[in-house]
Amino acid sequence: MREFFKNTDINFLGKRQSFYLLSIILLSIGLIALVQISRGKGNLGIDFAGGAAVQLKFEQPISINEARRALRDGGLPGTELQEITRENKLIIRIKKKDIVQKNIRGQIKSIISKSFSGNSFIIESSTEIGPTIGKKLQRDALWAIAISLIGIVSFIAYRFQFQFGIAAAIAAFHDVLVVLGTFFLLDKEITLLTVTALLTIAGYSLNDTVVIFDRIRENLKARKKESFEQTINKTINDVLSRTFITSVTTFLAVAALYLFGGEVIHDFALAVLIGVVVGTYSSWFIASSLLVTWRQRSQESRVLKRA
Repeated sequence: MREFFKNTDINFLGKRQSFYLLSIILLSIGLIALVQISRGKGNLGIDFAGGAAVQLKFEQPISINEARRALRDGGLPGTELQEITRENKLIIRIKKKDIVQKNIRGQIKSIISKSFSGNSFIIESSTEIGPTIGKKLQRDALWAIAISLIGIVSFIAYRFQFQFGIAAAIAAFHDVLVVLGTFFLLDKEITLLTVTALLTIAGYSLNDTVVIFDRIRENLKARKKESFEQTINKTINDVLSRTFITSVTTFLAVAALYLFGGEVIHDFALAVLIGVVVGTYSSWFIASSLLVTWRQRSQESRVLKRA
């Protein structure tokens, strides 16, 4: 395999306090976002906040701006539109708080029929989600993330050591929260697709971290004369080229999805793009640093007990 970085000797652990501080700031934003979303204060999609989604298929192309204007003038200013241009389809989403009439499907049909009388259409699908179901989906999504992180700790603890499992789980949790916080700051809509992206990021982060941890375990046996910190630093340098190439190729593949995948997958691809960058950062600067900090604290604790 071609190596971009050969015989590097970067001190990844030397500035770990600075990277801890950066991560604490990012995690704080993520935790605030998590609390606000749990309270229903974030930009929740209809999956979680309740509402309706109606998909229309037209005979001829339709202007999304004209459709937005028609719906606003027809008494539905809070709609979110998504256009599937190749198939002349339009997906209309409206949150529960913006629904005034009971028959939202009929209201949308009436408005579109009047505004686009020369362009016939059919309603391909219509979905309504009540606030109770939305809360249940919200609760289930949080449980899915929590259970996945517990699974990560259990697997890594079984495969390596308990402290490796905790460090990997913290790194994965770190990446998920940073992406969630970024979406919150960007006021991006939180949907089930966003949750899917967060779980994908957790899996990517875990895979990246496990590769480094596996090499650390091998080097700890082979380099007994080196200190724990030296071995970990050397290990990150050893796999630097591999991690970089993996991250760049993944980033380019997801970037293609972001640019050409269409509106449906746009936010999912954006979340994964951010996750790839954050996951690479945490693999280099956070996960392994946690092992060193843990080891140092354990040794200091043992010394204090003996004193």
